[in-house]
Amino acid sequence: MWPDQIVLNLQLTFLKMRRMMETTENMEPLRQVETRRLYQQIADRVRTLIQRGNYPAGSRLPPERDLAQQLGVSRPSLREALIALEIEGSVEIRMGSGVYVCSRALRRPGLAVAMGESPAELMQARSAVEGAVASLACANVTPEGLARVQAAVEAMREDIAMGRDVLEHDRQFHVCIAEMSGNSVLASLVGTLFDERQSPLASHMRNRLEGQQTWHAALSEHEQILRCLAQRDPLAAESAMRSHIRAAADRWVIP
Repeated sequence: MWPDQIVLNLQLTFLKMRRMMETTENMEPLRQVETRRLYQQIADRVRTLIQRGNYPAGSRLPPERDLAQQLGVSRPSLREALIALEIEGSVEIRMGSGVYVCSRALRRPGLAVAMGESPAELMQARSAVEGAVASLACANVTPEGLARVQAAVEAMREDIAMGRDVLEHDRQFHVCIAEMSGNSVLASLVGTLFDERQSPLASHMRNRLEGQQTWHAALSEHEQILRCLAQRDPLAAESAMRSHIRAAADRWVIP
């Protein structure tokens, strides 16, 4: 079983996050202070370079590696910034060709304000939380709980075969495991973190990078997690879950 102190710390962290969110929602609009995420700060810097004429409309930005070095940032963070700029219409990402500056008429400034959390940071958080949750779930495995997880796996398999969106049953799989832990706070936290994949930034990245091949890989990893749960092996379940989320990040966040 995952140490009780770690579970308690996860609970306290989530409760603090929820209180902060509730407090923010109740604040008057003029008093709200937005915290600029790293990818937004990088997007601001690239946008400034474009506005200053360093990269005129129709020109191609430097290769990702060169631009990241120029700005002193990591490539995953730069990639998120470029996705945000594409959503707002400042650039166009052409697979295999590069990133091109759009004409001023196509730009919709301001959309980068509310595009969601950093997908890279999101997957790091999910790995930390869901690894512990999978370990805890092993101590509370029931035939009914396993049946719900198995049903989510089979629903995913059918979605993939039929060419449907798999995300709903992917979420069901992760939440069912969290519910099997017997801890409602952790179950809520897992659902909240997963739902960030619906944010504009994450959705845009998903649409570009997810497909049959990536979902088949995710299904295979889910099956391995299910086997570990059925064997009631907490260390193997934790390892399988962390490996799955790292692999998902490699497919989705850092292609």
